Amino acid sequence: MSKDRDSKAAPPARMTRRGFMSTVGLGAAGAAMAPGLGRGRASAGGEEVRAGEMVPLSLQVNGLKHRLLAEPRWTLLFVLRERLGLTGAKPGCERGECGACTVLIDGLPRYSCLTLALEAEGAEITTIEGLMEGEKLGELQEAFVEHDAFQCGYCTPGQIMAAEGLLRADPDPEPEKIRREMSGNLCRCGAYAHIVQAVASASAGRGK
Repeated sequence: MSKDRDSKAAPPARMTRRGFMSTVGLGAAGAAMAPGLGRGRASAGGEEVRAGEMVPLSLQVNGLKHRLLAEPRWTLLFVLRERLGLTGAKPGCERGECGACTVLIDGLPRYSCLTLALEAEGAEITTIEGLMEGEKLGELQEAFVEHDAFQCGYCTPGQIMAAEGLLRADPDPEPEKIRREMSGNLCRCGAYAHIVQAVASASAGRGK
């Protein structure tokens, strides 16, 4: 059962990189145009929302419900970091190329920089913080540490969330599938071999 928490308003299909980017890009565009997003497009009186005006928003993040006011143009990445204080998702390219901002939306990896916050309303959002048990790292996070699957670490939260989405869909992927499904997340340090090892290790643990 989720818990409610008010936030201050003012301050299993295979997913390839190309399919991933197409999904999030079309999703963001659709959210901006879809009549169903009434809150984002119009006020209670049916008038168009002017630029800069706030609309009610309710997000379910890591099992907690957050209620706040948001501008319809705000991305999920911005709201998570700047309004909810969940800074695990990182701003990288902010145009759907690097994957540093990856979160799970209803269990599927999505680029939060290309997802409007209003688009995610009603969905279950999981961030890197949601994989921990208090101060204890989750098994996938521990696998990344054990296999030295990072150097600077900036891309690591996005890498882990993409891997989490993969393992939820397929708990026992082959190494080639791991490489293919993780291709939407870039690592400037080039730790790809260790990343594959970490995901494979976590997969073996889940299988047991």
